Amino acid sequence: MASNLVAKVQEFMDGLALDVVEERIVEYVIREVRNGRKFADVLNDPYVKNRLNEEKVAHVLENPEIAAAIDEQISTAFRTREFGFTDHQS
Repeated sequence: MASNLVAKVQEFMDGLALDVVEERIVEYVIREVRNGRKFADVLNDPYVKNRLNEEKVAHVLENPEIAAAIDEQISTAFRTREFGFTDHQS
């Protein structure tokens, strides 16, 4: 019974630690996107990839603050007409 309690406490503590990591990743992604970086580039940063597996990245992407930051970036791109494409005319 004591080992069951220890296992439950350990599981709880692991969950808290992961929540902190996810929270930091969310803050990082939002900050980088608001600084003008492309969302896909931010997700491919070693800082993100080394801390979260694909399942956890998907969970982080559900955060409404990230959606708002991406929406803000898209709105800015349409307003300024800067879509990140280079103009290659021949």
